[in-house]
Amino acid sequence: MPHKTDIKSLNYNELVQYVESINEKKFRAAQLYSWMHEKLAESYDEMTNISDKLKDTLKEDTLYTSLKIVKMQESRIDGTRKYLFELYDGNLIESVFMKYHHGNSVCISSQVGCKMGCRFCATLNGCVRNLSPSEMLDQIYRISRDTNERVSNVVIMGSGEPMDNYDNVIKFIELLNSERGLNISQRNITVSTCGIVPKIKELADLKLQITLAISLHAPNDELRKTMMPIANKYSIAEIMDACRYYLDKTGRRISFEYSLVKGVNDTKECANELIELVKGLNCHINLIPVNPIKERDYEQSEKNSIKNFKDMLERKGINATVRREMGRDIDGACGQLRQNHIDENSAI
Repeated sequence: MPHKTDIKSLNYNELVQYVESINEKKFRAAQLYSWMHEKLAESYDEMTNISDKLKDTLKEDTLYTSLKIVKMQESRIDGTRKYLFELYDGNLIESVFMKYHHGNSVCISSQVGCKMGCRFCATLNGCVRNLSPSEMLDQIYRISRDTNERVSNVVIMGSGEPMDNYDNVIKFIELLNSERGLNISQRNITVSTCGIVPKIKELADLKLQITLAISLHAPNDELRKTMMPIANKYSIAEIMDACRYYLDKTGRRISFEYSLVKGVNDTKECANELIELVKGLNCHINLIPVNPIKERDYEQSEKNSIKNFKDMLERKGINATVRREMGRDIDGACGQLRQNHIDENSAI
């Protein structure tokens, strides 16, 4: 980040302090905050009740995050939109806009790239850097302006590991939840992690009302290690212990993400192990037919295997749903659009 004040990452009280530090009156903070987080202005030039003199000062003194849409693909199947955004430093990130009967959801990235190396993910090149709170917010703001639709649900499940960018993610949630901004309820915010145990417990202590989603994808450590390198650091037993701690602190049901891969983790044995693992836990299993990607050798489970797996869970009283496939025709897998864009441009 350049040595300028990242003005869109400031909460309201911090913005008041900043405005007063440049000898402006406090009410300017309310005006600026509204333009940035409610009216979703793309630049200072849109702010009609801010003087040219103050705009010049702000342009000189601050970084005003406004992501540039490099590419947008819209699914002909379901209207899902995938966005490729360019950051101030030329790095690329992606976000997805999804329409559901309960409202519009945006899935955002929390890092440029990711270092977790999960085998079912197209984010291949490691983590370049963390995203600031403003860069996470602006994915939602740009999409809201581009679609002219309100976003009611936000999922931090794009490229990156949110718990690897913990402080910025917490600040992002605060800003997103602010009554002065989009005022999206914490209950409509989901944070997905592949299981960084100390951070799950740290998050639990904040007692937020967000949904915690654990990228589990396997019911035992041996299988999980073949799919997710993080499994070599934190065992499933440690993750389940952290989940119980989170439930105890927040009272919020845990969601487990389980990508079904043909012949790998979709067997009856895996279903039985998963049942034993989550028995007695207030949780929901989100079964995800894995998106095939050319860089990996994983194939999607057969439809009857997915149905049988779900039925086995439900017969044991475990809440399970199969995630609706969205964006299959628009590089829907995590990291896919960014990677394909990088590949195309490096081949030129």
